[in-house]
Amino acid sequence: MNISAVLLAGGESRRMGKDKATVLFRGKPLWQIQIDLLRKLEPAEIFVSARTDPSWRPDDVQFVADDPPSRGPLSGIAASLEQMHTAHLLAFAIDMPFMSQTYLRYLCNQIEATDGVLPKIDNRAEPLAAIYPREASVDFQRALSGADFSLQSVVRRLVESPATGRWLQEISELIQAALANALRVVDMSAAIWGC
Repeated sequence: MNISAVLLAGGESRRMGKDKATVLFRGKPLWQIQIDLLRKLEPAEIFVSARTDPSWRPDDVQFVADDPPSRGPLSGIAASLEQMHTAHLLAFAIDMPFMSQTYLRYLCNQIEATDGVLPKIDNRAEPLAAIYPREASVDFQRALSGADFSLQSVVRRLVESPATGRWLQEISELIQAALANALRVVDMSAAIWGC
């Protein structure tokens, strides 16, 4: 697949008190579950974005440092857009262990030219399981140099901008249900993990 993928693993995990990526889920660390899922999509390249190069990063996965000062996933996506060698970037959060290959492949199949793929549920975008075109790099860099580091603000501007193409905003009810379930389970898991 001619797309790059980034696993966003730069969070401080303050509520958990330990690196989220190393939390075991069904007997495997989250980082391994997510990297395995991304590999199944066969992207041209896989990045891990974090504040520092994680000790668990596999050799075939490239490290992308969050541009300091880190602004969370905004920094990771911005840095990955700058380093990628393809036209699109799949951004994927480390703490979504219920995300399926079917769902991510569906997102990838919606790509056209300079279009991004941004799932939206109940008028709220899900920017941490989305695809960004290379052209979005300018918007991410602009956000990093400003005062509003909200991904919701960045994607709202992208959707409204004709320069980034026609963004997919509405997805089928089946896919919405799948994403909503994945996010709901992550929220429940956070409570179970003590976050």
